[in-house]
Parts: sequence; C-alpha cells; structure tokens
Amino acid sequence: MDCRPFPDAAFVRQAAIDEKGIPKGYWEGAPDLAVEVISPSDTYTEVDEKVDEWLDAGCAMVWVINPRRETVAVYRSPEDMTVLRGDDILEGGDVIEGFAVQVRDLFV
Repeated sequence: MDCRPFPDAAFVRQAAIDEKGIPKGYWEGAPDLAVEVISPSDTYTEVDEKVDEWLDAGCAMVWVINPRRETVAVYRSPEDMTVLRGDDILEGGDVIEGFAVQVRDLFV
C-alpha cells in the first residue's frame, strides 16, 4: 500500500527491511512511524487528513510536532491521541523500543 502524502520523517523496523530489502527510491507501504512537523502553511484539516491516511495505510504510530505550541500529538489510531508538552516524555513504545526524549528538548 502506498503511503502518500509522504511524512516529513519516518521510521521502519529492521524486520520489515529484512523482509522487503532496501528500496531504490521511496519505501513501498506504510512506515512503522510517520512524523509530521507542522509548518506555517499547513492547515489543521490538512494535517488531520495526512494522519488519517497514514494510520489507514498501516502506520503503527504518528507523531505530529507543532513547533509554535511546542507540543507533540501522538496517534495510535484516529481515536487514540495524546498531546505531550514540556516535561512530558515522548516514547517510541513498541515501535522504537528504548527511545525516550523530554518534549521540551525537541524545541531547544
């Protein structure tokens, strides 16, 4: 399945790379994690549509980073969203095991 629009950043587990191989060009299918950084020209409707498309395509997790508000919205499904800020810890969970960073450190 195609995962367009492309996220600003993405993570694919090693198991998927071992199975499919390293592509020449874009990764076919959904990454395990899609990351979108909201830019001044983005509308919330556009960002919401992208999140829905990535989750529908099979992304296990989507992070939406809002530099203006210094927040990260973490989506596991359209119904499962948490907004993190300040001293909250952004974790990779079962997608990027061992990854953890304080949200405020993303905006230094």
